[in-house]
Amino acid sequence: MHNTKKYRILSVLLVVQWLVIQLISKSPDFVENYYSTGIYPYISRFFRFLFGWIPFSFGDVIYIVLSVLILRFIIQSIRKKRVEIVKIIGLLSIVYFCFHFFWGINYLRRPLYKTLDIKELNYSTDDLEKFTYLLIDKINKTQIEITNNDTVKVTFPFSKKEVYNKVQNGYNKLSKKYPQFMYQEQSLKHSMISLPMTYLGTSGYLNPFTGEAQVNSLNPSVSYASTSCHEVAHQLGYAAENEANFIGFLSSINNENIYFQYSGYYMGLRYALNDLYRHDKNKYKIAVQKVNKGVLKNMKESQEFWQAYQNPMEPYSKKIFDLFLKANKQAAGIKSYNLIVGMLINYNKENPLSLIHI
Repeated sequence: MHNTKKYRILSVLLVVQWLVIQLISKSPDFVENYYSTGIYPYISRFFRFLFGWIPFSFGDVIYIVLSVLILRFIIQSIRKKRVEIVKIIGLLSIVYFCFHFFWGINYLRRPLYKTLDIKELNYSTDDLEKFTYLLIDKINKTQIEITNNDTVKVTFPFSKKEVYNKVQNGYNKLSKKYPQFMYQEQSLKHSMISLPMTYLGTSGYLNPFTGEAQVNSLNPSVSYASTSCHEVAHQLGYAAENEANFIGFLSSINNENIYFQYSGYYMGLRYALNDLYRHDKNKYKIAVQKVNKGVLKNMKESQEFWQAYQNPMEPYSKKIFDLFLKANKQAAGIKSYNLIVGMLINYNKENPLSLIHI
């Protein structure tokens, strides 16, 4: 009886929490000042200090254990022919609180483009074409500097751990101009569930309950550095995918390591070319012809990797993630990743040297 009462109280609190989230979602400046740049940095650094030294993903262990417990609960419910709805809702109330308090409220913060004084996000096809050629020029030069041959693909010489250790360099340089991007107490790891992640089409994720940044260890090496930088941006409290992409791009190209720079330009160019294809297929075809063959080989290698893992479940997993993002006030859902293009184009207009090291 005592437990039933407890779960009923928690169930009521779930409704209260939802109402509070809806209320504060209307005040992004409040969230920015009191949570994202107020309480959250302490929460984030505490979790990175607590779990960062552990050589494996503690968050993945929690997920695996919870999956077993949930399966056990389902089996027991089937055997008993009874589902304890109040208990389920009560437990969801606890998860809902932890998710939002530990990290999720960052979805409601002030948009990054306003914080960085990017005056608009709109752009024309001409703007997109010019910016795409700018990225092509940068990645072509970087590829040749690495390989000394425009037909040779770039192969990363680092282990995954070495990549993680080099991530901070780019953030240190970036934080000299933007102190809010300072990254301390590293907690960046490859996921223990990388194979399932690959089948679901996922490159990485942040565990909101442990603050660990997870990277899919099977990712093509050319994307490993920029993906790691993207996940660190989530750790810093930038929940929106386009913002994490934007910060990940800037931290990659400002890293002293040329392979990180290449990975950053590679990520940016992929999004720009995809966007150009949607705007004007003819201009896309012409632009692709300007890309070094070595870069195109990297792109083909990456495309073939993900195609090899395509399966009937992937569209459903992406749909679920799309609904998750929309539920957290990301109106574009999974398409929000592509919004990086508008941010980059307009940021570059106002900061003409933005694609050169800060």
